[in-house]
Amino acid sequence: MEGIGGDGTSPASPLPQWGHNAWRRYQYYLDKSTPHSTYRWIGTLVVVAIYCLRVYYVQGFYIVSYGLGIYLLNLLIGFLSPLVDPELEGSDGPVLPTKGSDEFKPFIRRLPEFKFWYTMTKAFCIAFLMTFFSVFDVPVFWPILLCYWGVLFVLTMRRQIGHMIKYKYIPFNIGKQKYTGKKASGSISGSRGD
Repeated sequence: MEGIGGDGTSPASPLPQWGHNAWRRYQYYLDKSTPHSTYRWIGTLVVVAIYCLRVYYVQGFYIVSYGLGIYLLNLLIGFLSPLVDPELEGSDGPVLPTKGSDEFKPFIRRLPEFKFWYTMTKAFCIAFLMTFFSVFDVPVFWPILLCYWGVLFVLTMRRQIGHMIKYKYIPFNIGKQKYTGKKASGSISGSRGD
């Protein structure tokens, strides 16, 4: 009986260590994927396609899809919204330009692109897992849910797009912005040694 608990380690200690190592590996690959936005979004489209095929072949789980749609609409509003709303903020600080002579202020999202992508992908994965539990397969008339979601989308996006037009900001950009002005005739192309 000396060998049981004598050295202070419990037999369950490898499991938390394994979980911690798996979480660190997951974070490592997640951090590594940060600069590759195109590949991340392609992966998300694959996850979306798998979810859609699952819902189509099962012919159910419309309430899960409706909840997912509402959640994604909320994420989209956060992604398209500026961090500081010029309508709510007083004129004592910097504002987005409203005419050509105004100084350019960069668009800073309330929800950054990486967080938008990560949360959206995670939501589709959770919704996919929910389709394996029959408790979430509530019988509903899906055209009504689709109509409700369409009305909600139009009402919220109309305000959001009107706001974007009024303050002239475009929230979509892929990658770093590059200077496309004049290039010197003797410039070195491909100066990085990758």
